[in-house]
Parts: sequence; C-alpha cells; structure tokens
Amino acid sequence: MKPNVGKRDRLFRIAVAIALAILSYSGIIPENLAMPVYIVAIIVAITGITRVCLLYKPFGISTCREK
Repeated sequence: MKPNVGKRDRLFRIAVAIALAILSYSGIIPENLAMPVYIVAIIVAITGITRVCLLYKPFGISTCREK
C-alpha cells in the first residue's frame, strides 16, 4: 500500500499510542476501559509504524509529502 501518513503525523500517532498505553498501565484510565484503550493504542501505533491509515483512504487524505 502507498503511504499516506507523513513524518509529523507518524510521530504524533506513536506518541499518542505510548501515552495511552502508559495511562492505562498506570491506572489513570479506569480498569473497565483499559482494554479498549490498549486496542486503540495498538491500532494507532500500527498506523504510525506502517505509515498507512485506512481511514484516510476513502477521503483521499494524505499527510505524506513524499511522492
């Protein structure tokens, strides 16, 4: 797949994923919401690492400057 996530967007996604994981692990996020937050963190991290966001595709959005 063609990358559609740029460098800043990628770093932001990875930082958000790490922050969500830390908040869940430390107990700041309630225990009944911890698993959904972990799942969201994993999805956000995967999109940051692979540089492909499937939600951007239908809307034709690309934050990637590389051609």
